Amino acid sequence: MRTALLIIAIATFVLTLENRTLAVGAELPNIVLILADDMGIGDPGCYNSESKIPTPHIDRLASEGLRMTDMHSPSAVCTPTRYGLLTGRYCWRTRLKESVLFGYGTALIEPGRTTLASLAASQGYRTAVFGKWHLGLGAGEKTDYSKPLTPGPLSVGFDRFYGIPASLDMAPYVYVDNTRVVEAATEEIESSTYIRFGGKGYIVGGKIAPSFRHIDVMPVTTDKTVAFIHQQTHENPFLIYVPFSAPHTPWAPTARFTGKSDAGTYGDFTVMVDDAVGKILKALDQKDFSKNTLVIFTSDNGGHWLPQDIEQYKHRSNLHLRGQKADIHEGGHRVPFVVRWPGAIEPGTVRDQLGCLTDVFATVSSVLGRPLAWEEGEDSFSLLPLWQQNKAVRNAIVNHSGRGMFAIRRGPWKLILGLGTGGFTEPWWNIEPKEGEPAGQLYHLDRDMGEEDNVYQQHPEVVQSLTSLLDAFIETGRSR
Repeated sequence: MRTALLIIAIATFVLTLENRTLAVGAELPNIVLILADDMGIGDPGCYNSESKIPTPHIDRLASEGLRMTDMHSPSAVCTPTRYGLLTGRYCWRTRLKESVLFGYGTALIEPGRTTLASLAASQGYRTAVFGKWHLGLGAGEKTDYSKPLTPGPLSVGFDRFYGIPASLDMAPYVYVDNTRVVEAATEEIESSTYIRFGGKGYIVGGKIAPSFRHIDVMPVTTDKTVAFIHQQTHENPFLIYVPFSAPHTPWAPTARFTGKSDAGTYGDFTVMVDDAVGKILKALDQKDFSKNTLVIFTSDNGGHWLPQDIEQYKHRSNLHLRGQKADIHEGGHRVPFVVRWPGAIEPGTVRDQLGCLTDVFATVSSVLGRPLAWEEGEDSFSLLPLWQQNKAVRNAIVNHSGRGMFAIRRGPWKLILGLGTGGFTEPWWNIEPKEGEPAGQLYHLDRDMGEEDNVYQQHPEVVQSLTSLLDAFIETGRSR
């Protein structure tokens, strides 16, 4: 008996060492997580050879690392995905059951909940976030921007924050430095007409700081990120989260990027995102950090790209997938996901297995060699076995639309609970089925990636099985 226990103990110890070696090698890596805003999977050239948008720096990451083709955001809109990315937990488990927070929304991440930042900080990392927060600031019913903005990024594990409260089209239009507004929003801006091109885009009216210019946000975010990298040393690892505000509307590329794509102002703004990625990579090179830095580039949801945009520019932001941002169909939540980690990931690797952005949480935990507690990352699976050994890590995923519609997928089967898109594309949601018609949508993605053939009525056993699985995920409070 003692011999058996000793063998088990030794085997467990060896396995732990092997996993740690696979994950981190000789030293803990720096981590840079870049999140584009509304970039479709068909925008980067590494995913779409016919893309009208040049993305050499994102493509370089893919060639020097790994690209996932079946990666999904947990939600098809901004705030819920950001919550899931930082906590490893589906956002529909919180108070936010649909849509997003707006500029005056209060903090969404629960006090005491472990985040990517607090996870890294517990292992000695310096942590920072630069860009679009969009997870609420302050407490109470409405954020008061004249007071210190707590809780906020510094309350959930970040040492440093500089950025904007929410999306680039949401008031108040101010910069926040750690917990303080840099310049008070003492002026008013009117709501704009919804103009997709011409550099205007849609802007929600409201308070704005006198010197705030939408066109400056991307350069400021990039400069702050690069400056932070240059301030770091090789003695302490760092984690930087860079949630860009682009290419979300208003599409506001600076003059240097005007006309750089063949996809209009949206394409030019996306080129600007790629250029910012290049500047971050250059800073890592200049400081000799690249060889020990895990870089992840992804997007919070699908592209906001309409049929008329496809017709005009012959560019498919969401490839040939059905739907767009906010929709429950694949175009709403299948996103680009590129990883570079020299010495740990083989260059030019492609992985076609299922993944979710909530999995970044457990992956970072594995990289740090720090096991997750039961109450942490309830919907997160480490991607390391997939990246390094080509082993699938999850067989099911729950997706959520902008209007709160659920979908659950296991293997090739995807069940959508309800009719319509649940997002921006008509027909939207709350559609009553006609007599004899299906009450939901069921697609076999291996045979029907475009989600055109609804086989809900032909496979009641699959509908029942997936419905029961979703119920279990909801009732137990976890899917891991």
